[in-house]
Amino acid sequence: MINITLPDGSVRQYPKGVTSYEIALSISEGLARNVLAAKVNDTVWDATRPITEDATVQLLTWNDDLGKNAFWHSSAHLLAEALEELYPGVKFGIGPPVENGFYYDVDLGDRTFSQDDFAKVEQKMLELARNKSEFKRREVSKAEATEYFTQKGDEYKLDLIKDLEDGSITFYEQGNFVDLCRGPHIPNTGFIKAAKLMNVAGAYWRGDESKKQLTRIYGVTFPKQKELTEYLERLEEAKKRDHRKLGKELELFAFSEKVGLGLPLWLPKGTLLRERLEQFMRKAQVKAGYQPVVTPHIGSKELYITSGHYEKYGADSFQPIKTPNENEEFLLKPMNCPHHCEIYKTRPRSYKELPVRLAEFGTVYRYEQSGELHGLTRVRGFTQDDAHIFCRPDQVKEEFIKVIDLVLYVFKALGFEDYTAQISLRDPENKSKYIGTDEVWEKAESAIIEAAAEKGLRTVTELGEAAFYGPKLDFMVRDALGRKWQLGTIQVDYNLPERFQLEYIGADNQKHRPVMIHRAPFGSLERFVAVLIEHCGGNFPLWLSPEQFAILPISEKYHDFAQQVYDRLAEQDIRGFVDNRDEKIGRKIRDAEVRKVPYMLIVGEKEQEENAVSVRKHGEGDLGSMKVDDFISLFQSKIAEILNN
Repeated sequence: MINITLPDGSVRQYPKGVTSYEIALSISEGLARNVLAAKVNDTVWDATRPITEDATVQLLTWNDDLGKNAFWHSSAHLLAEALEELYPGVKFGIGPPVENGFYYDVDLGDRTFSQDDFAKVEQKMLELARNKSEFKRREVSKAEATEYFTQKGDEYKLDLIKDLEDGSITFYEQGNFVDLCRGPHIPNTGFIKAAKLMNVAGAYWRGDESKKQLTRIYGVTFPKQKELTEYLERLEEAKKRDHRKLGKELELFAFSEKVGLGLPLWLPKGTLLRERLEQFMRKAQVKAGYQPVVTPHIGSKELYITSGHYEKYGADSFQPIKTPNENEEFLLKPMNCPHHCEIYKTRPRSYKELPVRLAEFGTVYRYEQSGELHGLTRVRGFTQDDAHIFCRPDQVKEEFIKVIDLVLYVFKALGFEDYTAQISLRDPENKSKYIGTDEVWEKAESAIIEAAAEKGLRTVTELGEAAFYGPKLDFMVRDALGRKWQLGTIQVDYNLPERFQLEYIGADNQKHRPVMIHRAPFGSLERFVAVLIEHCGGNFPLWLSPEQFAILPISEKYHDFAQQVYDRLAEQDIRGFVDNRDEKIGRKIRDAEVRKVPYMLIVGEKEQEENAVSVRKHGEGDLGSMKVDDFISLFQSKIAEILNN
């Protein structure tokens, strides 16, 4: 017998060789019907794979991200099986799951593949899925694997096999299809009830432009047709909410090839929105004890050699700026933290004045490949709401918790309610990617884990996702369409204080190293604004909207009164405009609705006589007539309700 520990901490005994499916069946038949795979001692396995020793087991269903990964990985194999039947001689590269679905890179020889071919492949996939073919795992030797794909004439699989160690190679088979694969997979193809191919593109083998370009086929599958229908509806809604589309329509930002790819230009309305976000954060930071600083957009190359950024990022960043001085080189700032370290060092520090919290809206530059640029979510120049906290080791957890509170305050004010905190740790199998000793890494990782637990955050742990200088807590936010984005981040760092020889005088009158906490609740303003636009569809929270009202005079006779109302609202820092165009009031209302202006204030003879406005709310309609001061009170109460709750 072996002991199986379940997520609730309970321990059950089973015969050696029990499968995760059988464990599920012992709990309930309903659970067993839905198990796609299992996490066995932190590694995802097939639900049908025998467990031969004591283990911790988490059963994975469609409701788990890892369960979806197994489902979509198996769907990539189903796609490959369908292609092999429809296109004899097709060769296969790789077919992994991705965030929403999967893809497979294939070589179709001289044949072409387009969207016109999608329907017949989808039909074949579902036909094969109905066979309920089991995904069978088989360990093979390197010689056997090489022989099989040599006979098949698949040079891509042979290229992959070259990098594998004998004894670690597995095949998976379902129906008539056999693939080189580590797995895991779902029990059988019958779980796949709905399939849709989404896109086709070119992809060089191994990402090497000197190698052949393969056809990359993207798809998505679901266990129910209804879920596919809902997914496609969400995609249509996402197109309407695309921040690039709305950014243009709402006149928020633009790009210019003459300025340069990935370098956004903020237009007046977008700048108002951005400045409002900055003011919101500055106010919260002052309250939390941060001190504002400003640093240059460039720094000496030596600065980034000291910090380690040049070694890690130098080859992929903008190249050094050379000056007339032969021995002098500068870099566009890729990070703000080295500059803040130098600010900390400007004078001696005592343990009594720690923590020192330095905050800056600092613009940084990273040379992203042109093919990876995407609107505001992936740019080459962006502004971080960056801050660095220099504290004593005994203050780390308390400071970390305070930063978590700040991040949660930001999310609440902006309507992000669905989020998970990802604890990003270093890869224990590949420590060479990181700087610092095991001791400091263990301290830093423990502080993050304990702080997240004390705040009761819903967390996931990811090995290998830490920054090169320390572990971090990344906030993964789901927007209104259910898409996941990484926004705020908090990082504990024992390494940069060592590299920069940062010190403080302790109570024992000796020199000590401070600990450094990096934090950015927005992450980058550009990315945050992009996600916010798509989350709210351009209908920004009232306090943030660049145009909070539009005054719509019925005719030219009421322009002067409209201006008086405008001036009164402007005195209260309420932002908007007067629409003095020679248009009918119906047209003005429609145009203000398209511009997503929260409040439309219609003024005519009656309103002028009563010093009132007829109020209309975007998306809701008429709220009736009210005195101008009453509207101001209503407006201010709505703002306070959002920001103070």
